Amino acid sequence: MHIESRGAGTPIILIHGFGVDHRILLPLDPVLEAAGGWRRVYLDLPGMGQTPIGSIAGAQAMADAVAEAVREVVGDEPFAVLGNSFGAVMARSVAQRFEQQVLGLATIAGVFQSSHALRDVPPRTVLHADPSLYDGVDARTAQGYRDFSVVESAAGLRNFVETVQPGVDAADPAAIESISRNYTLDIEPEDAASAPFDKPALFIAGRQDDVVGYADAWRRLEHYPRASLLVLDAAGHNLLGEQPRLVDAAVAEWLGRVRAASASAAA
Repeated sequence: MHIESRGAGTPIILIHGFGVDHRILLPLDPVLEAAGGWRRVYLDLPGMGQTPIGSIAGAQAMADAVAEAVREVVGDEPFAVLGNSFGAVMARSVAQRFEQQVLGLATIAGVFQSSHALRDVPPRTVLHADPSLYDGVDARTAQGYRDFSVVESAAGLRNFVETVQPGVDAADPAAIESISRNYTLDIEPEDAASAPFDKPALFIAGRQDDVVGYADAWRRLEHYPRASLLVLDAAGHNLLGEQPRLVDAAVAEWLGRVRAASASAAA
């Protein structure tokens, strides 16, 4: 599995969503670096970015592969984990499997209900459209950004071009199709857990996210007694591009809680 590692300190595993690659999470790197003492470990999931699909044919096999990669990276070290969209499924699985080592869990626009048909999502809503943004932009990129956005802006389009589209272009279409047919885990991490996850957690959702919504995260909240659930208005599934300042602030606050809880446990 392709891994990009930055900085030094306690590992934090960052897992991107479906059909993109680790670059979609790089806008978080400045806030992670500023927090100090974190080794940022960005994964490319099988079939995406620079990681070949290999024998992976579904979400369960992918979760197993992610667990193996995490074990190779962290060994016996304590670590934190953050997942975006489908990466939240992987992150929740990691938190369940490595419960004693995981210091904290965060998700951004996270999938909490793998079955698309069962998701509780709001209707597709565009709060602000700006046709003037697309002068000189190729039709495929423009349509990809439109489909991804609730609030269209020059900064959001730039974020999409720099961090989302490259991962879309790098993804293996056959792998994406194969995994799409086997998108669910054998058992959801919370249902597989022997006890609630009592470390600091953060779930950030978009109020207008018509891909994964926010209500399914709420339904899992009792499993996470130390969790904050933040639902942001004027944001869809493209949280990192539409509300970067609020996402950064929430992640920084979560990292502080993780550090405080870890220090308290060690005292």
